[in-house]
Parts: sequence; structure tokens; C-alpha cells
Amino acid sequence: MNDRIQQLLDQITALEDDLRTALSEQPSTMFFQIKGKRVEFEQSIKETHRRLKRNFFRWLVTDRPQNLITGPIIYAMIIPLIITDIFITFYQLTCFPIYGIKKVRRGDYIIFDRQQLSYLNFIEKFHCTYCAYGTGMIAYISEIVGRTEQYFCPIKHARKILGTHSRYAHFLDYGDAEDYEAKLEQYRRALGKEK
Repeated sequence: MNDRIQQLLDQITALEDDLRTALSEQPSTMFFQIKGKRVEFEQSIKETHRRLKRNFFRWLVTDRPQNLITGPIIYAMIIPLIITDIFITFYQLTCFPIYGIKKVRRGDYIIFDRQQLSYLNFIEKFHCTYCAYGTGMIAYISEIVGRTEQYFCPIKHARKILGTHSRYAHFLDYGDAEDYEAKLEQYRRALGKEK
């Protein structure tokens, strides 16, 4: 990887860190605090949320009918998600210690906090729980697979691909065979030292 690309990657990483910091500081302007796993809103915000909440029957009448019709199809996806969750978690629990790879924490990816929003009715909270699980699970899987790829094959593809994981940008260039085995060992050692 040439120096210019490495410099750009370092800048991107620094900007992503700055963005995460800014986003984590932003909630303080939204009148809530995070206490442990609970989110606590100021009293005036709680009252506003309760006033804005649509009751179930009003929601049912005003919601889009196609959402109700496709609901069983959407929620049937929970079965492959749970099966994948079980298998990917078993994989990392059994194989990562053997490879010396630091385990991925599920709790960093699957966050259930939207049910604390009092402006959502129980169906909306159920939807949010499902979406939080689904999107969090995909991110959790992506990180586990990304660490696995870094261990076994940290090489970029020849063709441009969309939707790469965060580790991909730092992989070896396609066709860069010089000192491949030594570089592969460096990637593997780095996995064991992660926070």
C-alpha cells in the first residue's frame, strides 16, 4: 500500500473517530442521559413523548395496509437470523480462542434501547426491537467474518466491491505477493492485541 493511500486511510479513521465522538456527545442536547443501560429523558420531554404517542387502534387504522400484509414475511426472517446468531456465536466461541482472535462482543452491536421511547406504541416498539436485532446481528456477523478474513486472507479483491467491512481498507493490495507470509502473520498478531 503506498504512503498516500495509508495517509488517506489514517485520515478516514481519525474522522470516523471524531464523528463517533460528536454523535455520542449530541444526545446531551436532546435532553436525555444514559444511566447504565437505561435512557432517561427530562420530565418535559417525557410528557411531550406521551402526548405524541398514537394508540394502537389509531395506529392500526392510519398505518399503511401493505405493512400489515407483509408483516408475516418480514417477521419470518427471525428464524434464519436466530439460527445464524447461534452458529456464528458458536463459531467465534470455539474457533477465535484457537486462532488467538479477540472475541466480538454482541452487546456492542445489538442494542435494545428504542423500547424506552414513550412516544412509540407497543407495536412500534416491537418493530424497533426486531429491527435493532436484525441490523445489529448483521453488523455483529460482519465483524466476526471481517476478523476471520483478516486472519485467513487479508487481501483486497481485484474488482471494486460495495459494502466492505471496516478492516477491508487496510488489507493487502491484490497481487502484492512480496513478503505475503510475514505480512499475514502481522495481521494475525494484530487480531490478538485488539481492545
